[in-house]
Amino acid sequence: MNFRRSAAALAAAVAVIGSAAPAVADTSAGPSPSSPALPAGLYGTTDPQYDGVWRQSLALLAQHTMEVRPAAKAVDWLTGQQCADGSFAAFRAEPGKVCDAKLMVDTNSTAAAVQALAALGGHDTATGKAVSWLKAVQNKDGGWGYTPGGPSDTNSTSVVIGALAAVGQKPESVVKDGKSPYDALLAFALPCSGDGAGAFAYQPDKKGKLAANADATAAAVVAALGQGMAPEGKGKGAEARCEDSGKPSPDRAAANGASYLAQAVAKDGHLTSSLPGSTDQPDFGNTADTVVALAVQSGPAQAQKPLKWLEKNSEAWAKQSGPAAYAQLVFAARAAGADPRDFGGVDLVERLNATGPAPQAAAEKDSPFGVWWTVGVFLVAGVGIGFLLSGRKKQGQS
Repeated sequence: MNFRRSAAALAAAVAVIGSAAPAVADTSAGPSPSSPALPAGLYGTTDPQYDGVWRQSLALLAQHTMEVRPAAKAVDWLTGQQCADGSFAAFRAEPGKVCDAKLMVDTNSTAAAVQALAALGGHDTATGKAVSWLKAVQNKDGGWGYTPGGPSDTNSTSVVIGALAAVGQKPESVVKDGKSPYDALLAFALPCSGDGAGAFAYQPDKKGKLAANADATAAAVVAALGQGMAPEGKGKGAEARCEDSGKPSPDRAAANGASYLAQAVAKDGHLTSSLPGSTDQPDFGNTADTVVALAVQSGPAQAQKPLKWLEKNSEAWAKQSGPAAYAQLVFAARAAGADPRDFGGVDLVERLNATGPAPQAAAEKDSPFGVWWTVGVFLVAGVGIGFLLSGRKKQGQS
């Protein structure tokens, strides 16, 4: 899921930001002299007010998928953002301060943190509390909005489905008033006739009509298949087709959505975003999400055109946008069978690592015997040295 949609949802809720993504500075340059000092352990150098937990979660999750051990302080920063009730806000400037009603917690940050911490392991208490909170704020239609009590939307419901799957819970079993998250998703699916055939809407408009949304569709395809943000591309290997057959199943809706996305990138290899008052621009983030969706639904072969476009064109975007962008590209490359360490000549993992604290050194990664074997070797060696020194001492006394 692209953070732009989260930012837009947040804007609608609190009217503090526009519908577009917040302005992003070049993360390679570091914070400006007038910016407040960023917390130690945080990835990225831009203001984390709206995306701190989100980008941190994606960064840690991407590192884990590439067998990189994140810095301990980076993980600690994320766990330290959690409120006592299990929820997460986009960013807590004072994590030592008790969360109160003024702090806007949200489902997206919470679900993203769950996916990252569940993948890293050893955080069952934190993820358990977070999932309990997510269940507590589930809407009667089975879905979730960006903020607790807000109307359900496709993106928020999708990221929560990923969180449930990450902790080993079946999304279809998480029911509110007889409705599961999949019921909520299917309510946003468009039929295979008319404009946007097979796509998902973000939300119904004021008149209850659904309009195709590529961002929402990419998120929904992956979620409808019970996957999270960093799945492997193990699809069916067949081209997705849009077919109406009564009430669609989640699998059918996923195939329909993938069909819409495949057509959307068929001509140019990328999606396009348009903002009021500006010309249309390539949408890198949602194109990366589309690669993941196509690979998960139909296999890596179906995602090659947008993948190749990203390999040629995404370097400048990722450099400007920071850790979440590098993470999205890692997810896309991995799902579609490419090498994230050589993505159009760019080592995405190295670039991601450079946006935050250096990862931990691998603990005897190449050793077939493990760390305890290594410790044993040093102990034996130490004993041997002790005997040697003792023998030399005795020889000197004789």
